[in-house]
Amino acid sequence: MDNMKKEVPYITLGQFLKIKDYVQSGGEAKHLIHTFSIQVNGDEENRRGRKLYPGDQVVINGEPHEIASDDES
Repeated sequence: MDNMKKEVPYITLGQFLKIKDYVQSGGEAKHLIHTFSIQVNGDEENRRGRKLYPGDQVVINGEPHEIASDDES
C-alpha cells in the first residue's frame, strides 16, 4: 500500500497568523482578526478560516505579506 501525501493548496488566515507569530493559538487569532486591520487582496477580512492561496496579498495593520507556494524559497 502506497502512502500518499495530500498537498493542501491553501493555508487559512488563522494558520498564517500563527506562522508569522502574530498569535499562539486559534483563540488569539479569532480575537486579533477582530481588532487588527486585515486585508486580503485589497478587501477587509475578518474570517480566520479564509483560505489564502499562493500569490495572495495580505496586509496586517499596514504590514504587507505575500503568500508563497511550498516550493518557493
